[in-house]
Amino acid sequence: MRQRTCRAHGTVTLILLSLALLVFPAPDRADAQQNEPNPPGAPKLDAASWAIVDRETGLYLAGKEPNKRLPIASTTKVMVALVALEEGARLDEEVTVSENAASYAGGVYSAAGLYPYDSVSVRELLEATLVPSGTDAVYALAEHLGGGSVEEFVGSMNQKAKEMNLKNTHFENPAGLDDSGHYSSAGDLARITREAMEYPEFREIVGKTSITVTTQDREIPLDTTNLLIAPNSGYGYEAADGVKTGTSPEAGPSLISSAQNGDESYVAVVLGAAEDLYRFEASETALEYGFGDFGEKSFVARDDPFKKLQLPYRRDESVQLVAEKDISGLGGPGLEVERRVETEKEAPPSAEAGRELGTVEVFVDGRSAGTSPLVAAEGYEEAGVWQRIRYWTSGAVGGVSNWISETAEG
Repeated sequence: MRQRTCRAHGTVTLILLSLALLVFPAPDRADAQQNEPNPPGAPKLDAASWAIVDRETGLYLAGKEPNKRLPIASTTKVMVALVALEEGARLDEEVTVSENAASYAGGVYSAAGLYPYDSVSVRELLEATLVPSGTDAVYALAEHLGGGSVEEFVGSMNQKAKEMNLKNTHFENPAGLDDSGHYSSAGDLARITREAMEYPEFREIVGKTSITVTTQDREIPLDTTNLLIAPNSGYGYEAADGVKTGTSPEAGPSLISSAQNGDESYVAVVLGAAEDLYRFEASETALEYGFGDFGEKSFVARDDPFKKLQLPYRRDESVQLVAEKDISGLGGPGLEVERRVETEKEAPPSAEAGRELGTVEVFVDGRSAGTSPLVAAEGYEEAGVWQRIRYWTSGAVGGVSNWISETAEG
């Protein structure tokens, strides 16, 4: 009876575990890494959430609750620009500003100062959306790109988020106006920004400190809200090259920033900073951490030795496999480096020096940093008759029997 009870409990436990996996699936590797504690030396920023990632690879370096869903204010506009550029918006096309779009020129949100029936190009609307964070400009842009429907364009933004598998992002409007259904996370915003930065038009616009919007009857000079790229602002950071501020009553002061120095480039996201100007200081601190503690590391050098393969019919001889080329990538505290080696199961009968007999692939936090062939360091000839005899006879009686059998077959 006791045995049956134990088995029953075991069966119930397995069923419950299976149901738990269905209802609460295990997080993917990237999410799991982002939930791990920061490496020693990482900064502590006074913000609701933050993250810094490598711009090239997307590797997560440090942060605070990077997957937490939060209101994001005008950082939303990075996704607007990404969708516009991805869908091939004609930047030279003229747009007539609607009364609805122009109505957003007042209130608590920043605006470009557009009037109803102003004629402005798509490029200038993008600039006014990203540089001074014009809410009127982004509504005019969304109406135009959505075929007259802001809701249609917001649907495209959500579709893009779905395609990117952004689990913590949903949009209700193109400007980031506070809404319970409008949110993202520091980690998701970093991914959106990395993809947007692939477009040269985006990089050019978000790096501008000022723009001039030209309508049919006037010019509107506008300055950037991103003090990190403004050298005379008192918060300028020399390496910074973009990207977008965001402020709203619910979101608080926020900033997505990007910086490049030589071959290194990083994206930092700070959401809900303690104070308005602190977001620039916090972003610089995060970016400096990237440049100071991370960088290009050598993981495999050419001619580095790896596995040896025993030569056929030679018990005490082997061929050394070495890397054919260098492998390098981002390295630093907290980044786990793994080298995976695959080789032929057996060495071929003969081989010239440099023949490929395997590969080594390097992974940094589960992402491939590169692959190198593994080649024979020296060549060797096929085993001769006497080498085969010695090989088989060294195995005593069984070896002699195998050798006689093989010789007879030959």
